[in-house]
This record gives sequence, C-alpha cells and structure tokens, in this order.
Amino acid sequence: MDYIALNKAAWDKRTDVHVDSKFYDVEGFLKGNSSLNPIELAHVGNVSNKSLLHLQCHFGLDTLSWARMGAEVTGVDLSSVAINQARSLASKLALNAHFINQDIYLFGDTNQQQFDIVFTSYGALCWLPDLDRWAETVAKALKDNGELHLIEFHPCIDLYSGYSYFPKQQPDVEEEGTYTENCSGEKSPTAVWAHSLGELFTALVKAGIKVEEFEESPFSPYNCLPDLQYVEDKGYQLLFKEQQVPLVYRIKGIKQP
Repeated sequence: MDYIALNKAAWDKRTDVHVDSKFYDVEGFLKGNSSLNPIELAHVGNVSNKSLLHLQCHFGLDTLSWARMGAEVTGVDLSSVAINQARSLASKLALNAHFINQDIYLFGDTNQQQFDIVFTSYGALCWLPDLDRWAETVAKALKDNGELHLIEFHPCIDLYSGYSYFPKQQPDVEEEGTYTENCSGEKSPTAVWAHSLGELFTALVKAGIKVEEFEESPFSPYNCLPDLQYVEDKGYQLLFKEQQVPLVYRIKGIKQP
C-alpha cells in the first residue's frame, strides 16, 4: 500500500476544513495575529534576515508568521491543496515566501538549497515512516552550523492514546476525522508511525546533527487529549496519579561542519 498517497489524500481533504476553523483562525491571522506559540518563539529566537525551511508546513500559517518576523522562508508539504492555500495567503499578505508541494523524502532527494534554520513542529514526525531519511533531509538542507528546531508532541501522548511508544515495521492505519472543532464527522484512512526518542536521537546523530538542547515540558499549547487541565499562563497539563505527564519536547540541533 502507498501510505504516503493515503496520507496525502487525507490532508488534501482536511485542509479546506482547517482553513474554515476557529482553531486555525485564518481571519485573525490575516489581521496580523501570529500562529506561533511562546515555546517556539522563545527557543528559535531572532529569525530576521535568516533563511528558514519549514518542513511539513501544512497551509503555511507558521511559515508566514516567521516571514512576518523577517525570515526568508520556504515551506514544504505533501498536500497540494495545503500548498495552494499557503501560496494564496502569501499573495494576499504580500509576503515573500516560497512553497514546495513535495513529500519530505522526495524533497530531500532533490533539494540543493541550504538554510540557516530548519523548523518543524507539533504532530509532524508520526507521518514519517523513516526517521533516518528525515534526519538526512534536515542535515542536507542545513548550512554548516545551521540550526534544527523541532518542537513536537511527546511520544507519551501516543502511549496514553493507545498507540505504541516503540517503532514498528508497519504503521497504524485507521479511519479518522480531523482535530478541528468544525469536523463534520467525515473520516479518512490515515497511516501513522511510532517513533521513540531513542530512535529520533540516533537518526540525528547518524546524520551529523549534534543535539545541543533537549527539553521536555508537562504543558501543551493545545488541548490535544481528553482530561487535560488548563493552567493559566502555562497551557494544558495531564496528571497521572497526581504527577505531570510530559506532553511536549523541543530539540535544538546543530549541523556539524
């Protein structure tokens, strides 16, 4: 089965729903709101006049938020519907942004450009069957001493949701709706892969990326699980036997010369 094509079809269908959702708030974004959360703003830092590659950019809100902050941005996503929406938003806002409609692996095989920063975030890695190829794509796309900034949901979330923490040869294939509040209930088949932190670190090291910073957080900016509690000025937390569960992690990696 072509799992990449399966996921592309699902994300093509989801994009139109997402564009009209309160979750993404495109209207507010067009009025000047940023889609970026405090965690990525704090840890990526100043992007002015830096080249930034956003892998798995969906329909471009985060990519264009970085552009508003002065970055020279390129976004990549497998969904043609999402990339068309991203290009439309960039045109409406007169932002200098380049968007590429390719799956990550094909992009990695063909890309010749190098960037100061590679950014990816929140629910990206589960759609990738091979983290070694992903890490090689990141390394190839970075200049020497360039920075990878990965902000991702912690794999403990998958475990809590009934998925495997440890990698498996075959993906989990399920019929799912989308996560925005305006989901009609329509479902599409999707394929996702489990990736442990050990697998991730090993892939980065093998690709020549030094992990300079790694931080786990018990707070998520998104209400992404049942039973989460909101903590003012922190985000959402999950307690297990009165102890906080890690929900988000971030990695800063440096491309070794």
